[in-house]
Amino acid sequence: MTNIQIYDTTLRDGTQSEGFSLSANDKVRVAQKLDEFGVAFIEGGWPGSNPKDVEFFERARDMKWKNALITAFGSTCRAKGGPEDDANIKALLDSQTPVCTIFGKTWNLHVTDVLLTTLEDNLRIIEQSVAYLNANGKRVIYDAEHFFDGYKADRSYALETLRAAIRGGAEMVVLCDTNGGSMPWDVERIVREMKAQITHPFGIHPHNDSETALINALTAVREGAVQVQGTINGVGERCGNVNLCSVVANLELKMGYECLPKGNIQHLYDLSHFVAEVANITPDEHLPFVGKSAFAHKGGVHVAAMRRSAISYQHIDPDLIGNKMRVVVSDLSGRGNLLSKAEEHGVEVDGTEVVPILNEIKELEARGFSFEAAEASVAIMLKRQEYGYKPPFELIDFFVNVEHRQGRGIFAEAMVKVRVQGEVLHTAAEGNGPVNALDLALRKALVGYYPRIAHFYLSDYKVRILDSDHGTEAITRVLIDTRNTNSRWSTVGAGTNIIEASWRALADSVEYGLMVAH
Repeated sequence: MTNIQIYDTTLRDGTQSEGFSLSANDKVRVAQKLDEFGVAFIEGGWPGSNPKDVEFFERARDMKWKNALITAFGSTCRAKGGPEDDANIKALLDSQTPVCTIFGKTWNLHVTDVLLTTLEDNLRIIEQSVAYLNANGKRVIYDAEHFFDGYKADRSYALETLRAAIRGGAEMVVLCDTNGGSMPWDVERIVREMKAQITHPFGIHPHNDSETALINALTAVREGAVQVQGTINGVGERCGNVNLCSVVANLELKMGYECLPKGNIQHLYDLSHFVAEVANITPDEHLPFVGKSAFAHKGGVHVAAMRRSAISYQHIDPDLIGNKMRVVVSDLSGRGNLLSKAEEHGVEVDGTEVVPILNEIKELEARGFSFEAAEASVAIMLKRQEYGYKPPFELIDFFVNVEHRQGRGIFAEAMVKVRVQGEVLHTAAEGNGPVNALDLALRKALVGYYPRIAHFYLSDYKVRILDSDHGTEAITRVLIDTRNTNSRWSTVGAGTNIIEASWRALADSVEYGLMVAH
């Protein structure tokens, strides 16, 4: 089985992504997670470019790394100068990493118009920079910047830049699609032509500006590339780098290559979400393989088939990468969706008993409800259908008053009348708004019978106007997130009256919590 080196540049190239930033401590945490995951190389940053990278390399050199080699990144030495007195090369050596990755110019346009030197001098600085680092005990990976664009502009010169790096002692030459504009068939053709001229280990570093980074990476591997450089979740400058989560999953599960220590791919989902969490960004839950929606099933026909055969609408078993299959309930659902949801929540209902709930959900969604993000509302609707179920409370009346009084300003007061275990309870409470007042009044009524309600916390309250062209008569959808010390759940309400919509979501939230929370 062929082994493919996974070279992670999340800490360097990934941090060039707009909105994605890591402190030195964040970098250390992510690097440790990547090492546990089993990548071959972790590119820590560009030494000397900023204090965070300096601190990272200082801390990294004293740490134990189980699987990965820490790599410092930089450029070739200056044009018309030598590596021995180049500040960038000195910073690479000072980082004390076992591996250095340097990039050089492949495209003649960049040599003459950006670097402002001659084609011959560019070949010299590539060879000398690699050789100097090599002579100082460093393993060197050479990134051929703009390789595919350079090859199209001047095939012979692009290949000469690779030969210069190889003469200098580079152990790997990496073909970079820096602008992210190459098509897979061009990558395939160019790599084949390159291999016919140069027999040396090579890798691929694709960007995603044309949404082709993944297929370009996989194509290069099929053509003999033994290293893929990319980032976790595909973060990176402009449209990002190739997503290593998809690279690893496809190589190991679909193509028969080995990228990681045996069994480590089952931590792929956790790694993806860990990196997003450390960077304090919202995970993209629609990412292939690692998104929560990657194995979420909404269509009734799909779910019905899935209940007979789990592989009927899934390309892999999500357990292989630490993800899981989910069933989503909506107006597109069939009985299978609700039966799956009932099983998930431990509710005992059969196919005929879910039909009224299915019809109600379809009707409610037509009126503005959305149950995809409010599974607790679905669960409690199913529970109410279960034989012998007695709800913990029954609403009789509620009243909300919002006033402005001189000297006090705005305040809200709510009255709630509920029946609990045959007793009618009538409570009132003040709050900082009408929903808060309703919440407090309901809790006051129930806490004597259900003490654990004191540990329910409203953690989020979202309001969305669905038909804004109706002005103040518009339908409002309310989503409420509630949590206790062990779990979190979401409920929904909708209608032209925001208080009524909020009450429904609030009452469902409390009932669900009393049903399942401990």
